[in-house]
Amino acid sequence: MLTALIFIAYFLLLYGLGRWSSQRSTNDSFFRGERKSRWPMVAFGMIGASISGVTFVSVPGMVLLSDMTYLQMCLGFIVGYFVVAFVLLPVYYRLNLTTIYGYLDERLGRWSHRTGSSFFILSKAMGASLRFYLAAAIVQQFWLDAWGVPFPLTALGMVLLVWLYTRRGGIRTLVSTDVVQTCVMLIAVVLLIGAVMQQLNLSPGEVLTAVANDSHSRIFVTDDWRSPLHFAKQFLSGVFVVVVMTGLDQDMMQKNLTCRTLRDAQKDMCSYGFAFVPVNALFLVLGVLLVMLAAQEGTPLPQRADELLPTFVQSGLLGQAAQAFFLLGILASAFSSADSAMTALTTTVCIDLFNRADNTRLRQRVHLAVAGGFALLILVFAQVSSGSIINDIYILCGYTYGPLLGLFVFGLFGRRSIRDKAVPAVCLAAPIITWLIDRMANTLYNYHFGYELLLLNGLLTYLGLYLCSRANHQPKASVTR
Repeated sequence: MLTALIFIAYFLLLYGLGRWSSQRSTNDSFFRGERKSRWPMVAFGMIGASISGVTFVSVPGMVLLSDMTYLQMCLGFIVGYFVVAFVLLPVYYRLNLTTIYGYLDERLGRWSHRTGSSFFILSKAMGASLRFYLAAAIVQQFWLDAWGVPFPLTALGMVLLVWLYTRRGGIRTLVSTDVVQTCVMLIAVVLLIGAVMQQLNLSPGEVLTAVANDSHSRIFVTDDWRSPLHFAKQFLSGVFVVVVMTGLDQDMMQKNLTCRTLRDAQKDMCSYGFAFVPVNALFLVLGVLLVMLAAQEGTPLPQRADELLPTFVQSGLLGQAAQAFFLLGILASAFSSADSAMTALTTTVCIDLFNRADNTRLRQRVHLAVAGGFALLILVFAQVSSGSIINDIYILCGYTYGPLLGLFVFGLFGRRSIRDKAVPAVCLAAPIITWLIDRMANTLYNYHFGYELLLLNGLLTYLGLYLCSRANHQPKASVTR
């Protein structure tokens, strides 16, 4: 009963905010927030939107696979956010873009525009639904299985709730709801850490010492360059993952483009970029503490990394209150990620594919279709997910975001003109060649590509575009203009 009350109360809060913020809603407010958002609100809300339910569950479990080395990647995130703020944002604001893929049309042509937006739609639909699947699966396992509710109904119901509070206000609603959801998520993880500390009989000062002395507290890997955990690979991958998964991602950029001025958007971007190290450190500390608790209680560790936190919460060892904190954290992080993804996909389809920013009926139909696609993909991922979903997402982004990286680098830092109709073939070939190289390196040299697959894929895309281009062309929109 408590679980049901929490779920209902949380949704009613979001729905109420959605109704309030969508008063006198227009297509411009749905897509751009009328460019009136205050940057501190956007920055704080973006923490929750960027972290998602995957971080809430997967990052604590990552200590079982790679200790606290994920922080190496988070350090790279900071540099990546500065690149986005001072290289990409000025271009987007100068061209007054609603979707960032409009730049590709300005610089390279229609086929490039459609190709870039299509890769985003594929990447975001798969990545966001994979994140949301994890949250739906946990809600199902913890609470709804006991009530006899089938998982397809759970997935459809949760997606429907997100659609209900975003369908009218779009991005303007999300700026408000993300602030609430980020607060709830951060409070939840702090309270969960407190619950574990109580079971371990540790004070705040003793926690730092205990975590530092634990074998899972390793952060930096510098001794094996072949390892995908090597510092250089993780740091550089962090930089490029942010550039691609934020700077070249309509979902992450759409809220930033609602700020009143370029300077406000840059302050927003840099501010929440610095937040990722301490926030992810909290989740990793929680994971180390859970491993310590398992040793103290003689509890076997789960085989799947994603099950570390859910296993302890479900066992009741942390108390009933911890289950409430966990549910709120999952709902906040999952909804914050899914609602912005749905809105961004709706925006991209309406503007980039149909070129209809002024058609309200089309927008409503596309938004409903996106929600239906989410539910379908969640059911597919329920059958194929592996041990750590956060790794699945980064590997997926290496294949699907690589062509976006190559397209934008070619356009921003060169003056060659492209044979526009060849772009789709190049962007399809690059991920296939990347996959073949990865297999060969593993077989012949025992070299395991990690997140740097993104860099390889982007490089191959760039080389393919270069071969299909010619010199002596002044681009319509360049970084130096």
